[in-house]
Amino acid sequence: MSSTTRDPARFAALTAELGICFGGDYNPEQWPREVWAEDVALMRAAGVNLVTVGVFSWAVIEPEPGAREFGWLDEILGLLHDAGISVDLATPTASPPPWLGAQHPDTLPVDRDGVRLVPGSRNQFTPASRVYREHALAITRDLAARYAQHPAVRMWHVGNEYGQLDYGPEAEREFRLWLRARYGTIETLNEAWGTTFWSQHYSDFDEITPPRRMPYVVNPTQAVDFRRYTSDQLRACYRELRDAIRAAGATQPITTNFMGFFPHADYRSWADDVDVIADDQYPDPASPTSPADIALVQDLMRSLGGGRPWLLMEQAVSAVSWRPHNPPKSPARARLDSLQAVARGADGICFFQWRQSRAGAERFHSAMLPHAGADTEVFRGVVRQGADLARLRPVVGARIDAPVAIVFDWASWWASSEPALPTERHDTVAEITRWYRALWRRGLAADLVAPGADVSAYPLVLVPHAYVIEPDAAAALTAAANAGAQVVIGTFSGVSDDNGHVRTGRSPALLRELIGASGEEWCAIGDVRLDGYSDATASTLGERLRSDGAEVRATYASGPLAGLPAVTRNARGTGAAWYLGAVVDDVTLDAVLGEAAASLPRPVPGVSTLPTGVEAVRRGDALFLLNHGEQAVQVPVPPGLVDLLTGEETESVVAVAPDDARVLIERQDR
Repeated sequence: MSSTTRDPARFAALTAELGICFGGDYNPEQWPREVWAEDVALMRAAGVNLVTVGVFSWAVIEPEPGAREFGWLDEILGLLHDAGISVDLATPTASPPPWLGAQHPDTLPVDRDGVRLVPGSRNQFTPASRVYREHALAITRDLAARYAQHPAVRMWHVGNEYGQLDYGPEAEREFRLWLRARYGTIETLNEAWGTTFWSQHYSDFDEITPPRRMPYVVNPTQAVDFRRYTSDQLRACYRELRDAIRAAGATQPITTNFMGFFPHADYRSWADDVDVIADDQYPDPASPTSPADIALVQDLMRSLGGGRPWLLMEQAVSAVSWRPHNPPKSPARARLDSLQAVARGADGICFFQWRQSRAGAERFHSAMLPHAGADTEVFRGVVRQGADLARLRPVVGARIDAPVAIVFDWASWWASSEPALPTERHDTVAEITRWYRALWRRGLAADLVAPGADVSAYPLVLVPHAYVIEPDAAAALTAAANAGAQVVIGTFSGVSDDNGHVRTGRSPALLRELIGASGEEWCAIGDVRLDGYSDATASTLGERLRSDGAEVRATYASGPLAGLPAVTRNARGTGAAWYLGAVVDDVTLDAVLGEAAASLPRPVPGVSTLPTGVEAVRRGDALFLLNHGEQAVQVPVPPGLVDLLTGEETESVVAVAPDDARVLIERQDR
């Protein structure tokens, strides 16, 4: 067991002192010393107050086994501290030096085809390797012993973007140990994995391998268990380094950076191990839906922290370099992205990275200080962001009161992602994203909650796709509806138990009474028309459904399910349960969710429909209006509010230009 748990007060104390944290990854080891003084001076000019140092510096600190080269790090920490710039000091353990893999090939990961990967990139380690972990622990202990009390160090950053997959002998050994701990006996495992199918019965744990490439479909429970194991193994790597830092006497907040809806780590299980939720976010500026889609990720991060402020650890100030086509952001768009994160609970806004690299794989990834230097639109935009974020100190620590709960679980997502389903075109996260866009357009924030969580206080509860539903989750949804909530459940939910075994009987087995309807078969379908909503269609997946007392809101007008219910609503207590028995089109989905959300309060009083492209979020006492559209808009607001960004007092209508924002709060002298 880990010896420590999160303490959110550590990050709250930091932001109470600094205000909103602003900065990014700083890699001084890539540059000659004469550049460092210029970096620090420009950071001060931009309002930077926090930089991450050392993420990829293992080979510099330990150029050969056992060596320690800390002199350069002493120097840069001193420069930053003298300038009043705080440091988020990273363990360099995300990218081992080439000598480790050369001397200890067993530390290198093996892919699903059995090919051992080689050094020369990053992340070249298997989290199951005891040799890697011994070396990572040794350098972390020395780093922490030297810098735990350093006045520049105000936060610790363990690893980087944990997400390594490994199917090699090291993982095989650790996976077997994990399975023994989970199941106790091989008989229990056989039952959970359903190994009577295809003669897969095991007589000993030592017969089990990771789900490497096989002749045909992998046992789905084995595959999901390997995902669980991988997440737990990565978390164990994080925990032992975090605990080593604490053992050295460090009292600063400790975290690591998440990656949104990342498929290889169950971040909900990690949440209690970090003092502050931190995330890397790279929305595609070319996508018209990216403002809504990244808002969902931001709501997820806030939810993982129990509603507390979180930290945007990485984002791009302009273009990235890893998509096939990489259009840049304008400085105005970059500013708007940062303000959006603050609106949704971030108390830290950071970038990858401070100075753009001349060499290496990310030399064309944008940075706060670009190749062309300070006399650039990009850097002037960074300076503007620093000034704006300083003006937003009044929102630091404030929370968001979300009226909507969205049920989401990593293990359920994993189970629904395995092959051999009615269709592979129905994706959990894609469906959640599509449902969330209807909330975003209405200015409705959401909390993403675990199945079984008490959601009775939420007036609207959404279950876009929960392939796995256990009895506690079904009971929580029923209690919410009985208490007055509108509960909306999407198709192909409640299909299986936690082992991925299909629940028999009419579907969804544990939700039939709640929804007042039941099905007998899931059908992969093409585009079919629906009756009940204007120009409604369904596609991808439908259910051979019947009403068992629920009101039928839409039926199939064509196709193999013609005449059968597609959308139902069942009154329950003072609430209701809606069931979408098919993947309906965006317009129909918007209509259903709009009706279910009709009575919910909006962040802008009296405004139920926001102008196209406008996002409205109320964080504490502040109302954020962000215009992601191409046209200036007028939004009616209560009179007498003050814009924190400009100091202007508003009238009853406020203008918001494209790629601009207003942050409105009541005058403090009233």
